[in-house]
Amino acid sequence: MGKAKYFFALSGFLLLLGLLSWFQQGRSLRYGIDFKEGTNVDVRFAQPPDIDRLRKGLAAQGLGNSEIQSIRDIASPNSSEVLIFVEQKGQGDQALDASKAQVLTALNATYGVTAGGKLDFNAATESTLAAFLTQRDPLGLSAAAGDRYQQLAKRILQYRDKEQNGVLTSFDSLASVSGVTPAVISALKDNYALGSFAIRKVEIVGPKVGAELRRQAVYVTLYALAGMLVYIAFRFEWIYGAAAVLAVFHDVLITLGFFSIFKFEISLTVIAALLTLVGYSMNDTIVIFDRIRENNRLLRREPFPDIVNRSINQTLSRTILTSGLTF
Repeated sequence: MGKAKYFFALSGFLLLLGLLSWFQQGRSLRYGIDFKEGTNVDVRFAQPPDIDRLRKGLAAQGLGNSEIQSIRDIASPNSSEVLIFVEQKGQGDQALDASKAQVLTALNATYGVTAGGKLDFNAATESTLAAFLTQRDPLGLSAAAGDRYQQLAKRILQYRDKEQNGVLTSFDSLASVSGVTPAVISALKDNYALGSFAIRKVEIVGPKVGAELRRQAVYVTLYALAGMLVYIAFRFEWIYGAAAVLAVFHDVLITLGFFSIFKFEISLTVIAALLTLVGYSMNDTIVIFDRIRENNRLLRREPFPDIVNRSINQTLSRTILTSGLTF
């Protein structure tokens, strides 16, 4: 506790630095794709793409300001799915179609099918595939071809989209689909080639939606702090809860200050990390408060600042180990 004033000064300096940086950037942080207004194009590749090559391909089509974000999680650390963000250029279906067309043109120019003018099977729709099969009639169904091939096309594309995650890499794998014969596979090979990517989803995030997402991110953090306040006030005393929430709020502000100073992006992952920070800080605070309460009973004659200092020192190794291993 003897060095408290120095740490208060350091915290105040860091908070002031973050606040000045925030004002300098127009009272705004650098938000990632998750919170921006624009068009998000979800693309899956057969293999993890070269991001630099993809970025150059987009720039060649006038999309140099686009952002690319790999979609990875614990289950799929080597995911071949990326999210391409195109800056806002309007609202509604026309803007959606225009952005999708631009990205598709860039992808085709960079990764497109080059097999003698054949169509890309991974871009085929149920109606176009059914029409092709009906016309080609590889099963020799003649008059009954229409409905049968419609159902067959549906099963084939379900296999492509669900079993192969939207990107088929071998026509021969379709043999496991009910109703697909060698004649069907041969017909598909004659007319189609296998592209290396597929657009999974396209959506527009408008200004109102983007602002609402940012607002919800703030609310989630505040709700977490409020919940902690109620819990600690119930378990200890109200003043303990207020002190704990103030300390955790300080941790969050310091972290956001660094994000502002170094211009790091705020994404959903960062929000999850901030909530993790809130949880770990609060957990550590509860442990210290428990020790203070115990020592306050055992060391009644000692000054309260000395009891707090002793309690912090007794739990310091746990704090360092827990925080260090988590980091």
